[in-house]
Amino acid sequence: MTSFPPRTPRESQHETSELMMPQDANVLGHVFGGVILSMMDKAAAVAAFRHARAACVTVSIDRVDFREPIHVGDLVVMKASVNFVGRTSMEVGVRVEAEELTTGRRRHTNSCYLTFVAIDRNGRPLEVPPLAAETPDEIRRNAAARERRRRRLEERHDEQRRGGAARAHAGLADVGDVPTPDA
Repeated sequence: MTSFPPRTPRESQHETSELMMPQDANVLGHVFGGVILSMMDKAAAVAAFRHARAACVTVSIDRVDFREPIHVGDLVVMKASVNFVGRTSMEVGVRVEAEELTTGRRRHTNSCYLTFVAIDRNGRPLEVPPLAAETPDEIRRNAAARERRRRRLEERHDEQRRGGAARAHAGLADVGDVPTPDA
């Protein structure tokens, strides 16, 4: 078991922005959801890499609701922060804002949580440093992330019980070699 000094969320936070161009949009001039999802995944990955100081892979993305459209010409700002750390996994929250550059007005368009697992060169999960939440916001986010993790693990176990029985009945083997959070 490796022992790491704790890291604060501030040490791994990441903010990035990109101007939305015509190739990012549909015929209505609204940015494709997939463009935003890709940007969210990259921003979150940087925060996860910074925390773990190791390669990380995305293992899940929680529900994403697009609250309002992002338009061509908007500056999309991604703010990523590590909210929770398990033994090998991290939950990273991403807040997406769209800025109208001509007015400076920013709109919160969506947020979501992504789970990453740190991996070694052979694709095996690696232990990561613990998280030291310090500010009231960091402590609140950590507590909320712990509850989301509890629900995710409960859902995963329920799915495994149901799916395992169905696969066994059909004579199928389990899928392996997929990094799982804190396996």
